[in-house]
Amino acid sequence: MEFSEIGFGCGDVGGLMVRGEPADQVRAVARAMELGINYFDTASRYGGGQSETNLGRVLKELSADVFVGTKYSLGEADPNELKAGVIESVEASLKRLGREQVDLIQLHDRISSQTDASARAITVSDVLGEVREALEVLKSQGKVRFYGMTGVGEPKGIHEVVASGLVSTVQTVYNLINASAGAAAPAGFDMPDYDRLIDLSVEKNVGVIVIRVLAAGALTGTSVRHPVAVQTVAPIGSGRDFQQDESRARQFAFIVDEGFAGDRSEERRVGKECRSRW
Repeated sequence: MEFSEIGFGCGDVGGLMVRGEPADQVRAVARAMELGINYFDTASRYGGGQSETNLGRVLKELSADVFVGTKYSLGEADPNELKAGVIESVEASLKRLGREQVDLIQLHDRISSQTDASARAITVSDVLGEVREALEVLKSQGKVRFYGMTGVGEPKGIHEVVASGLVSTVQTVYNLINASAGAAAPAGFDMPDYDRLIDLSVEKNVGVIVIRVLAAGALTGTSVRHPVAVQTVAPIGSGRDFQQDESRARQFAFIVDEGFAGDRSEERRVGKECRSRW
């Protein structure tokens, strides 16, 4: 499978595929495909399943031949029946998407030292046990092609799952506010240290899907959010709140001021030039 370098996110933060107008959704997806984007990423939790429903409708309307990834969550599953919870979540996603098979199915819950399904927290043992069993069942039925995970939660546990050989992909937080997935964290770093997760993924031949590239908007240089976007955003893998992320993002204004990028949203391109200042 050959993916475009940039994927189309159908998440709740931007909101287009959750709260956007149907005609706008069609135009955006069609334009993305025209530009060569062939990977679309959604999840069962985006808009309570609305993102999957809308994406499925749009792809059908456009007769799109693209790769689709979605995510399962165990937030409502019986802690004693995680295997059944995974299967039920994935089958519900397929129904909303209007597909018999999804190319990539990803864990959307965080890795923790204790299982707490209501808080969307599961352990490495859960993942390598009941969750693995469920995924194998789904694959044998032809409902999923590849497994992946969202690399959030306890970094040590994330590394264990990636090193286990179970997943083909990992979604990792990687941006100028927290670049620890791709570079050594500085002394006294006060955010989750993902301990060069990207390097481990390369070593284990696990594909990397970068998320929160613009820290949910904190790195765009503006606090104005589009009407269909989530107006209040919780950080993932960065500061204690969005305001702290914005404050830290302002420290990278020199990238634009010194001519490395034309605007703040291009800062992600120039990590090499500013890594020494991170």
